[in-house]
Amino acid sequence: METKYVFVTGGVVSGLGKGITAASLGRLLKNRGYKVANQKFDPYINVDPGTMSPYEHGEVFVTEDGAETDLDLGHYERFTDENLSKNSSVTTGRIYQEVIEKERKGDYLGKTVQVIPHITNAIKNKVYSLGKNDVDVVITEIGGTVGDIESLPFLEAIRQVGLENKPEDVIYIHVTLLPYISGSNELKSKPTQHSVKELQSIGIKPDILVCRTEIPITASIRNKIALFCNVRPENVIANLTASNLYEVPLMLEKEGLAVEVCKHLELDKVEANNEKWAEMIKHFKEVDSKYKKQEEKKVNIAIVGKYVKLEDSYLSVIESVKHAGYKNGVGVNIKLIDSEKITSQNVEEILKDFDGVIVPGGFGNRGIEGKIETIKYVRENKIPFLGICLGMQMAVIEFARNVLKYNDANSVEFDENTAHPVIHIMENQKNITKKGGTMRLGAYPCVLKQGSYARKIYGEEKISERHRHRYEFNNDYREEIEKAGLKISGTSPNGNLVEIVELEEENHPFFVAGQFHPEFKSRPDRPSPLFVELVKKCI
Repeated sequence: METKYVFVTGGVVSGLGKGITAASLGRLLKNRGYKVANQKFDPYINVDPGTMSPYEHGEVFVTEDGAETDLDLGHYERFTDENLSKNSSVTTGRIYQEVIEKERKGDYLGKTVQVIPHITNAIKNKVYSLGKNDVDVVITEIGGTVGDIESLPFLEAIRQVGLENKPEDVIYIHVTLLPYISGSNELKSKPTQHSVKELQSIGIKPDILVCRTEIPITASIRNKIALFCNVRPENVIANLTASNLYEVPLMLEKEGLAVEVCKHLELDKVEANNEKWAEMIKHFKEVDSKYKKQEEKKVNIAIVGKYVKLEDSYLSVIESVKHAGYKNGVGVNIKLIDSEKITSQNVEEILKDFDGVIVPGGFGNRGIEGKIETIKYVRENKIPFLGICLGMQMAVIEFARNVLKYNDANSVEFDENTAHPVIHIMENQKNITKKGGTMRLGAYPCVLKQGSYARKIYGEEKISERHRHRYEFNNDYREEIEKAGLKISGTSPNGNLVEIVELEEENHPFFVAGQFHPEFKSRPDRPSPLFVELVKKCI
């Protein structure tokens, strides 16, 4: 079978759920037996989101092969349960960087390098590269909004893909907004009409419209949109706001999105096998319903970080806690707490009502003292604690300061002259000064110590988790830290890199911290074991 190409664009406003639409379609096609690969094109000029503040674009999601990507790839992976790669995340910066490098090497044989064809060809190559891996359907989301100057080369490239392939091998889906005017009690289709007109003016005729709406679409509105936007009424798909994010695939199934895509792409497996997904959603709703009625007390979990003004900064962590809550059949109340505001004087007042605490990853020294005070409090008061990446490093620093009594213990990231650098740069990285691309990124194996709590949680000896960090545990302190009670329960296969530290179960109900990011591999139907155990201990 020829690879089929689906392009998802957005109009009217940003944040309509293009990523969720693309991820949901991926799940629905996978449930029909097709091999699917999702891809995101971002119009910003950064080479990748790795050096961007989480306030700019939310969290940086890391793939198995170590690409720092847009958070939408997290949605794709959670919905489709397919591991994506660096080819699934492409920015304007990356495209221009590759083209300029080729030009410098003389690959264009002296020709004038232009947006068309050189930039657009580079973009098309990214689309086609995903189709080479025995993939049946490539779903590509174009970031930004139609009409933005930044996304024009991407739109031109996907227009060309439509010309280069058979009509039945390419489909364009446009996600738009139908604003609800409460005063007149009606949905307005004019912004959608303008958005489609803008798309058509650059040569792309959308085949399906996915309309984000707060209230159901009436037949008359559907017919009006179809008439003015030159699509069939059955290809006007309502996308209502869902009570649970993972319900969206089933809602879009009911609206007929996947069936219409199959018809257009001449895919013969039209019948879906959504039973498992439907069972999962039923369970989620039962849990939500039970706790909505306040029949039982919710588990309260604090995420103590420094990017708390934007929830998307910790999106995968939040989703992983929710997955773990559903797995344990318990409602979870998650609160983001600014670590900059925590001191030794107020830590008890801030954290006393929480059943569990997570200290997530991050960079830079802002707010680290608050994280250390948080970890001291949960260690001494036996509150379930999960440390992630920087959270693991803070756990080591806290232990060195308050148990080993090395008052100035620190990471060389924050104090190059500390007398006790319990976290440091590995020898092979000492001469690296530039910020981008100098980290341990992507999946690395970890061996779990026999008899450790981590081994019990994972139920296997060897695991693989994704990393995104530059600094490591300093092995010079390994022996005395373990002797004092903070056990090293996970290491790299050669034993050189410390991956997990923990307090033994008899000394603390749950105190585990990993140098990796377990949230990146958590799935709604297969949650991360560390989050599941954390929530279980909170109950």
